[in-house]
Amino acid sequence: MAEWLVLTIAMAVTCAVVLAVILLSQSRHGALATGEEPREVHTPDVLEYMTMMVGVIYAIVLGLAIAGVWEARGAAQDNVRREAQALHEISQRAEALPADVRTRIRADIGEYVSYVVRTEWPRMTHGKELSARGGELLEAVRKDITRRTPKNDLEAGVYQPMVEQAAAAADARITREESAESSTLPAVVWYGLIGGAVATIGLIFTMRMGGSSRELLIAGLFSALITFLLFLVWDFDAPFGRAGSDTATADAFRRLFPGST
Repeated sequence: MAEWLVLTIAMAVTCAVVLAVILLSQSRHGALATGEEPREVHTPDVLEYMTMMVGVIYAIVLGLAIAGVWEARGAAQDNVRREAQALHEISQRAEALPADVRTRIRADIGEYVSYVVRTEWPRMTHGKELSARGGELLEAVRKDITRRTPKNDLEAGVYQPMVEQAAAAADARITREESAESSTLPAVVWYGLIGGAVATIGLIFTMRMGGSSRELLIAGLFSALITFLLFLVWDFDAPFGRAGSDTATADAFRRLFPGST
């Protein structure tokens, strides 16, 4: 199911539940009279102050959570670009090597990139661990470079940079593997975010709302906003995107190696 559809359904359900509870509560207490506009009611100052404080604290926590997952998503994407760029540099520098060596290196790089995009990436979006196969393919690329002694000054000039780029790709892969095995936010933070959302929205029912159209609109928009922000945190909590979403892409590899993906 598309992310935008899930978000729309979640926001609609939340608004419907909140408005239904408000209307049922007002109806039970006789706050609404047929054909009459609900009268204004007064909320104690202390309750208003407590509601405001809870809302501010929750807004700060929610903002920090959004900033955290946003930063983690950006760092993961930068790391993927670093891995893809390192492999691309190896492929380009291999131009200085003999044809058979160059062909073997580029073929191994292509096989590794194809495996990452077609096999590893779907596993990462489902939160699964990466297999050892990817590491073996990348190790094959490194061995293609290191097991051959440079024959002339031109080959010697590209040898060390290629070794360094292979090491950079391996380091980026390890970081990507570690990021894929766990979400950015721990479970205790999610308990706090969900509990805080319930408490914050629940405070609406203590405000002695009269049930007018204006008040119902504000309550609906408020609950929809919190639902949207929680969905945003959940979506960005997966550094490499979620299965079936538009963010679950390996654009860096696809852009630099179009023939292998």
